Amino acid sequence: MSDLLKISLPDGSVREMPQGSTPADVALAIGPGLAKAALAARVNGELRDLTRPFDGDSELALVTSRDEAEALELARHDYAHVLAEAVQSLFPGTQITFGPATDDGFYYDVLAPASREPFGMDDLPAIEAEMRRIIQADKKLTREVWSRQQLIEKWQADGESFKAEWAQELPEGEELTVYKSGEDWLDMCRGPHLPSTGKLDPQAFKLMRVAGAYWRGDQKNAQLTRIYGTGWLSKKQLDAHLHKLEEAAKRDHRRLGREMDLFHLQEEAHGSVFWHPAGYKIWRELEAYMRRAIDGAGYQEVKTPQVMDARQWEQSGHWGKYRANMFVIPDEVPNTEDEGPVISGDAQWMALKPMNCPAHVLIFKQGITSYRDLPLRLYENGCCHRNEPHGALHGLMRVRQFTQDDAHIFCREDQIVSEVRAFCELADRIYSHFGFTYQIKLALRPDQRFGSDADWDKAEAELRQAVVDAGMATAEYGWEELPGEGAFYAPKLEWHLTDAIGRTWQVGTIQSDRVLPERLDAVYVGEDGEKHRPVMLHRAIFGSYERFIGILIEHFAGRLPAWLAPTQAVVATIVSDADGYSAEVAAQLAAAGIRVETDLRNEKINYKVREHSLAKVPYLLVVGKREAEEGTIALRTLGAEHQKVLPRADVVALIKAEGTAPDLR
Repeated sequence: MSDLLKISLPDGSVREMPQGSTPADVALAIGPGLAKAALAARVNGELRDLTRPFDGDSELALVTSRDEAEALELARHDYAHVLAEAVQSLFPGTQITFGPATDDGFYYDVLAPASREPFGMDDLPAIEAEMRRIIQADKKLTREVWSRQQLIEKWQADGESFKAEWAQELPEGEELTVYKSGEDWLDMCRGPHLPSTGKLDPQAFKLMRVAGAYWRGDQKNAQLTRIYGTGWLSKKQLDAHLHKLEEAAKRDHRRLGREMDLFHLQEEAHGSVFWHPAGYKIWRELEAYMRRAIDGAGYQEVKTPQVMDARQWEQSGHWGKYRANMFVIPDEVPNTEDEGPVISGDAQWMALKPMNCPAHVLIFKQGITSYRDLPLRLYENGCCHRNEPHGALHGLMRVRQFTQDDAHIFCREDQIVSEVRAFCELADRIYSHFGFTYQIKLALRPDQRFGSDADWDKAEAELRQAVVDAGMATAEYGWEELPGEGAFYAPKLEWHLTDAIGRTWQVGTIQSDRVLPERLDAVYVGEDGEKHRPVMLHRAIFGSYERFIGILIEHFAGRLPAWLAPTQAVVATIVSDADGYSAEVAAQLAAAGIRVETDLRNEKINYKVREHSLAKVPYLLVVGKREAEEGTIALRTLGAEHQKVLPRADVVALIKAEGTAPDLR
């Protein structure tokens, strides 16, 4: 038997290495450049440290900074450990808990020593400086296997009560690992890690903020300080991320909503939006646009109740899954003795609907439906309520009351693929009208689900085939399959929009559901005269009007396309002699269907220009005595440096063309 290990590489070659060799040894054998660039290794599919010896003959893929997703995950994990080490170095007696990588960085939960206040923003510069010192020291990161008892004794001796508590709950026989930074600092961790702290770029991270957090997320436990940071592979990446955050702050829909007087939120109605006249004009334009789209696609609009008996939600399965997020109210009847309301024995509880689907099934069940009637496409601008925690609410993006552009397509088995394909094409047309690019993803069955594996196999295959038939299962559309991310009752296609600064937003969806028609006993009469179950396709394109408007505001930085702008044009006078001409121009624009206002105030024109620019009005029409005499208009387009003097008829035609919804042009 040979003492050499056979290490298979991605290019098909095989290297023979001595027993006890590591991926780092293989990298060095290939060349010093690769040895320097290697960050970690994928051994038989498992991500490992470079210095961890092979267990036997293995398949090896070395991870470098070119493998950006894996390299970022490793770097952010290491930044978190360096953060914890830095805090303990600067503030002896600090207890550490856990610190994972996040989508754009890392955090660590810590408990400040009893001798000082919890950590705050003022502490971050010193912690950052200490982190850079640790990184520049290029401290070796070493993996060690410890016993459970060793860990408990170590943490208890160091006064790390949180770590000791966690260690006591670890399985006795499980391989437990710690990582040492240099010779003296260690943390309990599964790994893997970079070979040393020096593999991190000391200029590629920044500590961002602090927040309160509870040990194990339980408010009954000790309150900790969570220190957040963002971490990258290079300073260039960090600078790009910080610029993106700065740009996102400028585009924040909550700030722009106040400045443009679109909406507000207040404590008296947590998570519900007060739409102001200007904001509701945007809503109405979107609603009218979507109605035209669904009318043209063969949908029938319906309206269903806000409150339904809890027994309906129990039968649909939502009561068991969503009960904690539903607003539940007693079904009360007057007491005949006038002693106040009592709960009826017939239906003790009612609930505000968190979704529209069960109500649409009830409409489908009215009367006898024939196979000839299918597909039946029911649409509703359905107002729903979900009891989201106060801390999760976020402007228009996360609310408690929202309105979905919701529809359900009841169809036969043989109609599913064609209906989903038609929806893909409808969504594509609509998103293109708003200038969005997008990715399509197929979310597959979760671990906890209703329905048989055979039904899930069929439903997933149908959605996949529809996207293929639409020509969208390609890299151009970002096609990807997401295991485990489907709804509990159905797989789903998701549309992830990309906005102007590169953020993605999951908006549209279509779900192929065989479970709800079964649970709510929906049937149609087939060609054979027998009863059959329809398949129910749940679909939305905007997702919710609230969130979609929030996304639009941020995507366009408040400068909405002219057809969506609450006020499309303002006619502003330079002198009062032009007031009459201003009124004529405004009347002509209004007759052309343009939302127009006049500004006749006795203010300088530069003041008016600045004010209406801040309000993001697309077109400012400046008129004075000369314009009135010549029948012209000085046209200022939002964002343009110079104005154009044009004949009145040309300006009206231009604004009408741009101010008309894209589907009507």
